[in-house]
Amino acid sequence: MKIREITDVIEAFAPLSLQESYDNAGLIVGRPDDEVHCALLAVDVTDEVMDEAEREGCDMVITHHPIIFHPLKRLNSSNYIERCVERAVRKGIALYACHTNLDSAPHGMSWRLCDMLGVGNLRVLQPSAEMAGAGFGAVGELPEPMPTVDFMHRIMEVTGASVVRHSDLVKPTVSRIAVCTGAGASLMADARAAGADLYLTSDLKYNDFMTPDGAFIVADIGHFESEYCAIEILFDILSKKMITFAVRKSGHSRSPVSYLTK
Repeated sequence: MKIREITDVIEAFAPLSLQESYDNAGLIVGRPDDEVHCALLAVDVTDEVMDEAEREGCDMVITHHPIIFHPLKRLNSSNYIERCVERAVRKGIALYACHTNLDSAPHGMSWRLCDMLGVGNLRVLQPSAEMAGAGFGAVGELPEPMPTVDFMHRIMEVTGASVVRHSDLVKPTVSRIAVCTGAGASLMADARAAGADLYLTSDLKYNDFMTPDGAFIVADIGHFESEYCAIEILFDILSKKMITFAVRKSGHSRSPVSYLTK
């Protein structure tokens, strides 16, 4: 199957026009008319993922994060980015990324995580003018109020997060939940305006935990943990639309962050 046939299906769901100006979503290594037979889905392109692709006979790797954000000046294997790109070129493995366009696509990343957490009646947290229903984040309601700590345990169970960093638990129960997968500090004002009891995201800084100022709770589960659902979304898109094309979920897609606890 040609690469363009695969990317056309993905981009019908998450058009490249939705990506942010700083992003590098799309086909990174390979040519649209190249033939591929099996795709491996992961959050990031890493040495481990490339090992897996070769071992499983996958000639295309589709990830959420683009491996190249900034121009490469050389390919001499001095870091994992150069190693993986050089390896992909040498081995004929296409690399494709579906990043902020998947974040902001209608029923994209944040919507999927809300569904996994049992949050319904969803609407876009920060709507985009680019397309109806598009935008970053989602906000919705739990079927009934839930003890805050119990909901945080649900978050950990659903996402596999081993740690939840959070602000003061100013609400004993939560009902309205706002979510933004990935780095979502910039949407905190939107979560407040939406009347969220709890805002779930990642990559918050020290002062971000003070910003709610008693109005709501912020919870940070880590970037990878919040975005692992990208694999499930991409798998659903491709397996339902291209039933004769082989798609595999990576078993070696993991967070680069580890935690030491008492």
